[in-house]
Amino acid sequence: MKPVHCVCTLSLLAPILGVLLLADPSAAQAPPSLPSETPAQFTPVTDSFDYTRRDVMIPMRDGVKLHTVILVPRGAKNAPILLTRTPYDATDLTTHQHSSHLGPSLKGYDNALEVILEGGYIRVVQDVRGKYGSEGDYVMNRPLRGPLNPTAVDHATDTYDTIDWLVKNAPESNGKVGILGISYDGFTPLMALVNPHPALKVSVPMNPMVDGWMGDDWFHNGAFRELNMPYIYEQVATRKNDEHWWTSNYDDYDLYLQAGSAGELGRRHGLEQVGFWRKLLDHPSYDAFWQQQAMDKILAAQPLRVPTMLVNSLWDQEDIYGAIAVYKAIKPKDTSNDKVFLVMGPWHHGQEIYDGSSLGAVKFGSDTGLYFRREILAPFLAHYLKDDAPKSDIAPVTTFETGTNTWRRLQAWPAGCAGGCSVKPTPLYLNAALKLSFTAPAAGGAAFEEYVSDPAKPVPFSGRPSHPVGFAENVPWKQWLVDDQRGVSGRPDVISFVSDTLTAPMKISGQPIANLIASTSGTDSDWVVKLIDLYPDEVGAQQEMGGYQLMVSADIFRGRYREGFETSKAIAPDKPLLYRFALPTANHVFLPGHRIMVQIQSTWFPLYDRNPQTFVPNIFWAKPSDFRKATQRIYHAPGQATFIELPLVTMP
Repeated sequence: MKPVHCVCTLSLLAPILGVLLLADPSAAQAPPSLPSETPAQFTPVTDSFDYTRRDVMIPMRDGVKLHTVILVPRGAKNAPILLTRTPYDATDLTTHQHSSHLGPSLKGYDNALEVILEGGYIRVVQDVRGKYGSEGDYVMNRPLRGPLNPTAVDHATDTYDTIDWLVKNAPESNGKVGILGISYDGFTPLMALVNPHPALKVSVPMNPMVDGWMGDDWFHNGAFRELNMPYIYEQVATRKNDEHWWTSNYDDYDLYLQAGSAGELGRRHGLEQVGFWRKLLDHPSYDAFWQQQAMDKILAAQPLRVPTMLVNSLWDQEDIYGAIAVYKAIKPKDTSNDKVFLVMGPWHHGQEIYDGSSLGAVKFGSDTGLYFRREILAPFLAHYLKDDAPKSDIAPVTTFETGTNTWRRLQAWPAGCAGGCSVKPTPLYLNAALKLSFTAPAAGGAAFEEYVSDPAKPVPFSGRPSHPVGFAENVPWKQWLVDDQRGVSGRPDVISFVSDTLTAPMKISGQPIANLIASTSGTDSDWVVKLIDLYPDEVGAQQEMGGYQLMVSADIFRGRYREGFETSKAIAPDKPLLYRFALPTANHVFLPGHRIMVQIQSTWFPLYDRNPQTFVPNIFWAKPSDFRKATQRIYHAPGQATFIELPLVTMP
């Protein structure tokens, strides 16, 4: 009977349960809940920090807001502001480590720590428009308002608006602002000099991007620097550099060679989606697009209002042209010799804010970077930005003399010394039997040397395997300009001329000028000229430097621009022609026991794209059939003398 009783009871209860479930469905369906441990809003406790961090969005005149990080030292009062404007992520540049101390937070690119920390500066880093946390559209090296920029804003106006906001909204400041930075971040301090804000008291462009066609990032004398294609890809494709260049080869030499032309390599990577790449493809020559945004030309037309210190690296693998070009452009305006300053050190790109004791195998006997920061940059900034700072004793030109490893204080550049010596352009001639001499070629000897340039086997610019451009410690890219050139000097397509052993020191200060009399069997050609310090066969103090071939100054020239950079023209085959072009600035002493070497070649790969050696309208789109071998001749005969014009220092 009990089983029957149970069934009846359940059957009587079922209607009641159904009603209850219909009345409150959640009573049967609700899962167990566990409250979230994450607060709706978390407030960090930073009472123990030695600085205050503020992330703000600063409005520009067109309504766009720019993300800006402001780091104020604890207890700061009447402190000056050091500003950097960057496309490289303001948050990352101010958060190297998550620390309660300002020093570890700032360690890294663009932060000269000793200067910032010991000087008690308010540090401000801002994302330029269109990058990372900032609103607006990104344009590579956004030109000034005008023919290339129809909008109402540019880096000059954005800097002005930023400074105006800072001095009104940073109560800890004394109302004085300095701007500094390296590379692209060195370009923005140059832009700040156009119609500058009254509170801008000093500008320090270090290794700045100035003229991308003549000799900085994108071209050198018309030859395209194709190793920068990954930078363009990652920098412009997305706001936060989310897309990354991909490769199919461990050795970049193979990657670029297999693609053929730079245009084809870009096509394979989808690079034509990127606006700046399309501009490069459309402007292979030095037309108005490049000329109108060259900062040396722009600043030459501007009044000189703000004290400026230009910082140049003698072995800058990226922007070796810009600082010197701007110095030449604006120094004539400095009639009192107290507004334009130049510093040159033995560094790679940006090494002045790191250890500067050596570069590659070359040692300097002291930390030249630390010397710059403490003895030059710190007192210079303090003089203009601090209310109670003593007057600085910074020379108009401070330059490191390589070879002797000595700092020199000069009144102008180029100048060999402070004691009345002069710089005299002096021809160093190529002669028969692969000799270099200050004596012009005589009649009766061979008229030329020749080699075959094969685009299928280009001369590598650095040792293989060739790796992508990189900025980590000890990467090959940073030091390739001081690489031992013995790695290529034995190639049949590299020709080397050597002087007798020097019996006395010989100093050069300034830009060597290549005067190349050459012919090619093709209708286009590149010419690479390298001025080299050839070390003695044995060096007691540093054995690995025995026989070292150290490039002191070197560059490339694209032959199609022999008659003018604005328009390319085919070269007459097998006709000796003059190719005259400047090499980068040097301040070097060739020591007794050393020799001088000049190397000439026609490829420098894959740093520069290959010249097909057949004239085509646009080398970006050269076809495989356009690339042909060519016989190159370098002349050294009376009336056809090739020489390097050295800026030779002579004593009074």
